[in-house]
Amino acid sequence: MAVRPFAKEDIQPLKEILEATGAFRPEEIGVGIELMEIVAAEPGQEDYLMYTGVDEQGQVQGYYCVGPTPMTERTYDLYWIAVNPSAQGRGMSGELLQHCIRLVANRGGSKIIAETSSQQLYDRTRAFYRKHGFKEEARIADYYSAGDDLVVYTLSVNSKS
Repeated sequence: MAVRPFAKEDIQPLKEILEATGAFRPEEIGVGIELMEIVAAEPGQEDYLMYTGVDEQGQVQGYYCVGPTPMTERTYDLYWIAVNPSAQGRGMSGELLQHCIRLVANRGGSKIIAETSSQQLYDRTRAFYRKHGFKEEARIADYYSAGDDLVVYTLSVNSKS
């Protein structure tokens, strides 16, 4: 897989990927699309850094969106990372995440924050973060809804600055 800067043409295939995962509610997908539209419309903006993973045929297979956390010096939020379900299990998520980590390090970042749900549907997501060195830093009970906690993971990054 190759990782390249996000392009406006990626919006529709990424929307289909987000829907196909079954992990996101319609309003969450709407927010993801809104961020893609911001990145497409404002190429010079620095709030959301978005990269697309493509397969050997150039077909969109996933993406991530990361950005500097407001009012912090060197912390970044990993807002989105998603891979086509038909391509899962082949290391694409890991490649996207490693690209993200290098990007943050090269920009002088020292910490990446990833938030997810405690629901069973997100067991694989939480395992993915732990596998890649993230540590569960906090948990807020009943955050999303009754019985659905917010789980906050952090990863320390070796900054290049």
